[in-house]
Amino acid sequence: MNDLVTERLVLHPMTVGEAERLAAGVPPGGARWAPGYPADGDVFAAGRFLDICATTGDPWPFGTFEIRLRENGQAIGGLGFHGPSDANGSVTIGYGLVPSARGKGYASEALRELLLFTRAHGATRVKGDADHDNIASQHVMTAAGMRPTGEDERVRYFEIAWT
Repeated sequence: MNDLVTERLVLHPMTVGEAERLAAGVPPGGARWAPGYPADGDVFAAGRFLDICATTGDPWPFGTFEIRLRENGQAIGGLGFHGPSDANGSVTIGYGLVPSARGKGYASEALRELLLFTRAHGATRVKGDADHDNIASQHVMTAAGMRPTGEDERVRYFEIAWT
């Protein structure tokens, strides 16, 4: 499992051990966590990843990634998949950044790279959603090439599909 590298970021695929430490709030030796990391969403994603690993095995390539700054290796957030692809090749994604990293284009940069990776690994569709009042997250998905597909009383849905 190699890191995915962008201009400013490293997307590091988490191992079971790393997810266990993150869920427990214990940084691995030498790792730097930005203030506020891990957030509740990162802990939840690590727990979901661990549950999937325990019940069906490692979902690679559709696991959980830690977002790190290339310049110093500091963890600033996470992104990944809610589980392995379904029978139609569809996956659902989620992501989040610590407040100090927001507004700098990191989430869009990370999501664009994850979408390229996802397509290269056989997915045919990627879905995501954002609360109605989370305009920033909606902009992240559209900046990465995802398009709105509907909404309900709570969220707006986005997706990108490849034939």
